[in-house]
Amino acid sequence: MKLPRLYPILDTSVLETRGFAVLESARTLIAAGVRILQYRHKREFTQDRYDEAARIAEECLAAGTQFVINDRADFARLLDAGLHIGQEDLPPEAARRVLGDERLLGLSTHTESQLRAGRQAPVDYLALGPMYATISKKKPDPVVGLAELTRLRKLTDKPLVAIGGITLENAGEVLAAGADSVAVISGLLPDSPDLRVLRARIHQWLSAT
Repeated sequence: MKLPRLYPILDTSVLETRGFAVLESARTLIAAGVRILQYRHKREFTQDRYDEAARIAEECLAAGTQFVINDRADFARLLDAGLHIGQEDLPPEAARRVLGDERLLGLSTHTESQLRAGRQAPVDYLALGPMYATISKKKPDPVVGLAELTRLRKLTDKPLVAIGGITLENAGEVLAAGADSVAVISGLLPDSPDLRVLRARIHQWLSAT
């Protein structure tokens, strides 16, 4: 499979801390032309949050954008969405049984041993990171770096999504080092919570990748 080179992640905590409404931000990204969009909510998944994810799923479907839920295989199945899991989430084999064979499934890795294990897992792509120091995680894993990305790229044929501290300024070097796609959270957002500025920034990202 071929992933879009830009993989935006809507982290609800990061968006709201920066003053962005989640649903309106999702609509802005979809209208700007992103081809994949992940919904990442690390706190309690209330009915309101599920309804929000369901609205985004509907709008992604209408636009032909792949929608991905972080962590929650049950909600991904209900919303006919893809799923992204981490090392401490549901094991890939169990996640695949919940999702079925047709839905996109990705797995986060942070080390060579995790990436090697991921090669044998029933997942469609592997994420690797953090590439640089990042503020999007409370307890980030050790930085991987570009040289290690290039080395580990050779160990798998699965698409590789680089994540962690990626900006407009360094995205090109990450792709050149071997990533198929760059996942971006904080780096997507402009300084001011203005949706017009956000849309312009997404166009910059699409041009840069």
